Amino acid sequence: MNSGCAIRIRTRSEATTHHWRGGSGILYFMRVCSLLLTICLLSVFSFPQQKADKNSASDPVFVGAGDIASCDDLAGAYATAKLIEKMPGATVFAAGDLAYPNGSDLDFQNCYGPTWGRFKDRTRPAPGNHEYHSTGASGYVRYFGAGAGDPTKAYYSYDLGQWHILALNTECPAVGGCSIDSEQGKWLQHDLSSRVAGCTLAYFHRPLFSSGLAHGNDVQVKPLWEILYHYGADIIISGHDHDYERFAPQDPNGKADPQHGIREFVVGTGGKNSHRIFAGIVANSEAHQADTFGVLKLTLHPKSYDWQFVPEEGKSFSDSGAGQCH
Repeated sequence: MNSGCAIRIRTRSEATTHHWRGGSGILYFMRVCSLLLTICLLSVFSFPQQKADKNSASDPVFVGAGDIASCDDLAGAYATAKLIEKMPGATVFAAGDLAYPNGSDLDFQNCYGPTWGRFKDRTRPAPGNHEYHSTGASGYVRYFGAGAGDPTKAYYSYDLGQWHILALNTECPAVGGCSIDSEQGKWLQHDLSSRVAGCTLAYFHRPLFSSGLAHGNDVQVKPLWEILYHYGADIIISGHDHDYERFAPQDPNGKADPQHGIREFVVGTGGKNSHRIFAGIVANSEAHQADTFGVLKLTLHPKSYDWQFVPEEGKSFSDSGAGQCH
C-alpha cells in the first residue's frame, strides 16, 4: 500500500516452530490479519476528511467596505448592498464614512438606511471622519446604539469563529489620541494580551499605507499598527481613499515581512460617488483599482483565510487569494 502502512505478525508459535498447526490456528491468523488490515485502511482514509474539516463550509464569512452612502447619488451604495444581499449569513463590517456628508441622523436615515441599513442587525461598524462632522459622532452613535460599542469611544472587539476582531477608532483627537500610551492604545494592548481566539483582524477608517492621491499614508495610526504587529495580528482593513488596494504582509515601517507582517486592505469602495486616482504606487502594493465599487469578502478559517474582492454588477475587476495566520 502507498500509505506506508505495513503489517508484521509474529506469534508465540512462530517463535518456536515457525508453523501453524490445526484449523483453529489458521482461522485465528486470518481473523487477526483482517482486523489489522481494517485498522490500517481506516487510518489511511481518515486523513483527507480531517484535512477537509479545517476549511469547512461553516467557517464565517466577513464582508464589507468603507465610504458608503451619499444621498446626492446612491447608485454605488445600492450596487454594493446588492452584493451583500447575496451573502445572507455573512457578518458585515462598515469601515467608516458610512453616511455622507455629515453622519447626521438624517444622513443615516435617508442615505445609509435604505442601502446598507438593510443589514444593520448583522453589521459591526467603525467610525470615519465624516461621522465626526456631527458632534461626538452623534448620528452614528444613535443609529447603531450598543452595536457601536461605548458611545464615547467607538472602539470594541469580538470573536468570530476562531478569529479575534477589533473595530478601532482612527479619529484620534476625538478619543484622546491613538498613541501607545493613549486610552485606546492601552485598551488595545490589554485586549490583545488577553484574547483567546487564534487569528487576529482589525479594521478602522484611516490606512497607514495607501497609494491614493487624495489621502495616502496616514502616520497618526502607526502606533495602533505597532501594537497590532507586536501581538501578531494578521489582517488590517481600512477605507478613506475611495479605491481598492491590497498590500503584501509588512511591518509598521513599510518593510516587507512575509513571516510576521500584517496584510492591509484599503476598501473605500462601498459606494461613495467619487472614485479617486492613485499617486505613485507605494511599496508592497500588490493590487489596486479606482474605478469599481465593490466589497471585500473574507472567509475566516481556523488558521488561514481566503479573500475576494467582489465587484459591482457589470464590472470585471477582481482580486482573490489566500493567506496563513501567524
